[in-house]
Amino acid sequence: MHAKLVAIVGEYDRLSHEMSTQEVASNPDQYRQRATKQAQIRELVECFRECEALEKRLVEAEQMLREESDPEMRDMAEQEKRDLLVKLADIESALKILLLPKDPNDAKNTIMEIRAGTGGDEAALFVADLFEMYSRYAEHKKWRVEMLSLNETGLGGYKEVSFKITGDNVYSQLKYEGGVHRVQRVPATEAQGRIHTSAVTVAVLPEAEEVDIVIDPADLDIQICRSSGAGGQHVNTTDSAIKIIHKPSGLMVSCQDERSQHKNKAKALLVLRSRLLAAKQDEEDSARAANRKSQVGSGDRSEKIRTYNYPENRITDHRINLSIYQLKTTMREGDIQDFIDALIAADRAEKMAQN
Repeated sequence: MHAKLVAIVGEYDRLSHEMSTQEVASNPDQYRQRATKQAQIRELVECFRECEALEKRLVEAEQMLREESDPEMRDMAEQEKRDLLVKLADIESALKILLLPKDPNDAKNTIMEIRAGTGGDEAALFVADLFEMYSRYAEHKKWRVEMLSLNETGLGGYKEVSFKITGDNVYSQLKYEGGVHRVQRVPATEAQGRIHTSAVTVAVLPEAEEVDIVIDPADLDIQICRSSGAGGQHVNTTDSAIKIIHKPSGLMVSCQDERSQHKNKAKALLVLRSRLLAAKQDEEDSARAANRKSQVGSGDRSEKIRTYNYPENRITDHRINLSIYQLKTTMREGDIQDFIDALIAADRAEKMAQN
């Protein structure tokens, strides 16, 4: 591990030197490229340098213990040694985490798609509830939410909703939300007070840029049609809705949220590109780990990941067996950080066990 860390520090210093040269400093693209690489390893370098400083102080404390005869000075050196050993253990654990393979998508913006599954109108209402929950969470994180597509039911629910979240390290926090979310509650229309179980699917896609996925225009079947739906501000009567079919994959994306045909097309292409990137990465991940099952799940939409039980005021994440009995507050305020932190910790623990 030490040799690897020394090499990373050398790379960091090399980048610093190159960024100070006239050739790179005068070229915005080259400078940005190196600055991005440097930013990716800065925390690791700073952590390692702090570790080296602590090790130096530990050597000095041990030397004092060998050479010092004064009892008071020896007590001070002994206490410093104990403190330094605790700090070193903590920082070495942090270094191991920082050395884990990074998900290249973690810093990306994210596209989320929530769709009603089994449960009819009740499932559609829960789609709206989840959208509100994620919107509140994004608000707490100072992220920006942009609607991409919305299909309303007319009862306050959504058959499906697609939206983009922009901010710092969005995907790193939300990537574990993909899967089947199950809700158990008494619908407002249920006269007998019986609990119904409904389900919705959540897809979490890292935003794909044009350099990530190049789409040949010849592979696209672009159809222009009139917007349809339950009405309201998200539906208009002009021929501005766009449906795009990617012929090689069969993927179909539609967008009708904007009044502008060009804006709808741009949004639809954004979603299509992100879906293609996700499919490509899923294929690569499967090839690398065909026989391995991640503790926190694959994020596949066929996998039930969480249950929201309203009568018990409980949310349970089945991947890590974590239950929180604050359902109504969590849904209303978007306070899902405890789940996200636990899922990140579980993922890190598994990766550390494999290395």
